[in-house]
Amino acid sequence: MNIETFPIRKVGPAKIKTPLDLRTPFVSDQAQVFYDREADGAKKEFQETGKIHAFEKAGPREKIFFDPNWCKAGILTAGGLCPGLNNVIKGITETLKKIYGVPVVYGIPYGYAGLNPELGYGPIMLDENTVDGIHEQGGTILGSSRGSQSTEAMLETLMRMDINMLFCIGGDGTLRAAHELAQEILKRELNISVIGIPKTIDNDICMIDKTFGFETAVHATNPMITVAHNEAKGAPNGIGLIHVMGRDSGFIAAYSSLANPHVNYCLVPEVKFSLEDGPDAFLPKLYDRLKRRHHAVIIVAEGAGQDLIQGERQKDASGNLLNNNIGMFLKDRIKEYFKRNNFEVNIKYFDPTYLIRGIAAEASDSVFCLLLAQNAVHAAMAGKTDMLVGHWSDTFTHVPIEMAIRERKKINPRGTLWRCVQMNIR
Repeated sequence: MNIETFPIRKVGPAKIKTPLDLRTPFVSDQAQVFYDREADGAKKEFQETGKIHAFEKAGPREKIFFDPNWCKAGILTAGGLCPGLNNVIKGITETLKKIYGVPVVYGIPYGYAGLNPELGYGPIMLDENTVDGIHEQGGTILGSSRGSQSTEAMLETLMRMDINMLFCIGGDGTLRAAHELAQEILKRELNISVIGIPKTIDNDICMIDKTFGFETAVHATNPMITVAHNEAKGAPNGIGLIHVMGRDSGFIAAYSSLANPHVNYCLVPEVKFSLEDGPDAFLPKLYDRLKRRHHAVIIVAEGAGQDLIQGERQKDASGNLLNNNIGMFLKDRIKEYFKRNNFEVNIKYFDPTYLIRGIAAEASDSVFCLLLAQNAVHAAMAGKTDMLVGHWSDTFTHVPIEMAIRERKKINPRGTLWRCVQMNIR
């Protein structure tokens, strides 16, 4: 059987004996995790290409590239806030310091802006005392920012600070910048490892089962749905309308609908809908439900229904297309529709976006963050670069950054998840 592993770049061969206890269950570079998790899919791929693709398995290596005693590491967080950022910072710092004995760990303030000397930010020294207790806090102790910086300027800063490994915690834009930086480092044949830790509360990075912060977001949305349901039932023809994150992918809305079956309508970017015309028109269906049940709960992802809203969309500092506020748009259109139909409705609108982004990670996310952090350090110490730590088939993996940023992961409208949502809502 010809198994082809997605290629992971290295800054050099791993020849140094690891300082980890030899009883550690080390992972070989030949250890693999199949990409296609179903036997029929793998069989079809082999019949068509003669190959079966697989990820390189993450974990500690018996031989490493960097001598820990001479290492300096940097950690940065970029993009929007997300539950678990401080957990990952803490996990990376403590794994570097306590397990590998790396003497110097810098926290880079405000993302990639902290690597631009013109902006005047100085590094933060991280150690066990600095990160003690930060997992209990939301946000990130390092600060974050959006927007691109000069690859040349950032690389010069890394070289001037003698940083051997850089851990970039962030989403699509952060990973793109990490990829460009790693490519330039490889081109110059420098011994600097760049490792990504994927952070997106929307759970929309390809080649990865889930990203940290997502489970906390779903968990935090649950009581909001319950409150919206109580408000809706407490008024004649009450409507609870909840606006949640999901710029291009509706995973938070979908999973929240499954976690709390009070939701009656789930609107996501992947599934188009109309307001009044056609078989999928939303407002006539809402009208019919209110006549029958006298209340309804709606959850809408921020990227849903953008084609219904007139006006030009702006971009943020990272070049991401900003969505118009579909929640407020729907609220206004619902009011207009029922007023025209002389039908009384009482709408209660909820937008927990920033409440959710800035909270601390819940228990399962905290564990996930720690394991991501540990595997990121193992990869960096082994000389891996231009990769991120992923999760696939309940196993941590190494994923080339270039593969992960090719496209967004989205809900398949014909897949199992969306079928379950449609069966669950009523």
